[in-house]
Amino acid sequence: MFTKKQSINLLKDGDSVDDIFVVKIKKSIMPYKGGMKFGFMLVLSDSSGASLEYKYWGGEDEEKVKEVHNTINEDSVIAIKGVVSTFNGKLQVCADDMSYLKVLDSSEYDADFVPVAKRDLDEMELELKTVMASIVNEQLRRLLALIFDETLMKKFKTHPGAIQIHHNWIGGLMQHTLEIISLCETCIKLNPSLDRDLLLTGAILHDIGKLEELEVTSRIKGSRKGQLVGHLTLGVVLVSQKLDEVGVDELLKEKLLHLITSHHGKLEYGSPKTPMMPEAFALYYADELSSKLSEIVQFVEEKKVSTEDNFMYHNRNGNILLR
Repeated sequence: MFTKKQSINLLKDGDSVDDIFVVKIKKSIMPYKGGMKFGFMLVLSDSSGASLEYKYWGGEDEEKVKEVHNTINEDSVIAIKGVVSTFNGKLQVCADDMSYLKVLDSSEYDADFVPVAKRDLDEMELELKTVMASIVNEQLRRLLALIFDETLMKKFKTHPGAIQIHHNWIGGLMQHTLEIISLCETCIKLNPSLDRDLLLTGAILHDIGKLEELEVTSRIKGSRKGQLVGHLTLGVVLVSQKLDEVGVDELLKEKLLHLITSHHGKLEYGSPKTPMMPEAFALYYADELSSKLSEIVQFVEEKKVSTEDNFMYHNRNGNILLR
């Protein structure tokens, strides 16, 4: 039985590797050495969210390389041995046709490649249900009850919030949603004129499309529908259908759909519309703060155990203080 020994985010140049990983990307066979030999590259991942390149330098027999290549699929769990090096700023393990490489069946390993929320899942579910029960507007309360049936709630409770960057773990979508609700409640305290029922309903439903956009196998990845349509559009379609079933009045319907449509805030962030209502601005900034803080906190927690430096460069946010 194979178990996980090393997290990719803790590996460094020169480390020996004898471990199991998930295949995130599988690239085609390519010739090298002037076309005399053949090899391929994999991008591996694990629960740390980091990536490791695996370069397989095969021999002159292309068919033999194809045999190895064909045994591997995206999402396969593989066991490898090798030594870590750095190339163009990326960690990699290079191997040849004499190196150890084994594709594992699910019965051959015991490891979780997708992390789980640090918060209790049942506790978060109860918190969300309490918020939904506090919605006074009867139409919105019925809408939420219709959408969050037992099946959808079970999926929402365990779904990740993203593939990477923020809330990319089991229960991440629920945790992200509750963080946004809490931030929106603060906005309401500071600005009592905000429509609480509308804003909190928008907060609960803003990422509902991620249930169809993301899927979890041995890793978190985008679904075909997610790639082609995207969670924002998928969410609008779902909520629109349920709004019609409930019979929500037209103005309230349009406002709620605007909150979902504009919650990315800016056109360059993939938002078809920019916020045009106080509640939409509150939702956008709450969403931005929740995702940004999660990203930076996760970065600090990971990096401070792998380096003694006081600062580490984050490619989206510049230098970050670690300690």
